[in-house]
Amino acid sequence: MMRLNLVLLVLVILSAMQVVRTQYESRVLYTALDRAVAEARRLETEHERLQVEKRAQATPSRVETMARDQLHMHTATPPITQYVALPAKGQP
Repeated sequence: MMRLNLVLLVLVILSAMQVVRTQYESRVLYTALDRAVAEARRLETEHERLQVEKRAQATPSRVETMARDQLHMHTATPPITQYVALPAKGQP
């Protein structure tokens, strides 16, 4: 009988240690999940901010201003327009 009690005591202690270990792992995983969710929210906010900034950068007036100032481009007018005629059929 004493031997059976000793075996049961060891099994209960091992079971309790397993419960403690499982709870610890659960807390670690929950913390990692919480951090990942917070990072996902931060990245989503950053993405939305960048999308708004991208739309602001691509306005037609800003593109035209940059084309004039940085690329030294100007509006096409009839005097500076060159028309290319398609070659007649049979000519290379």
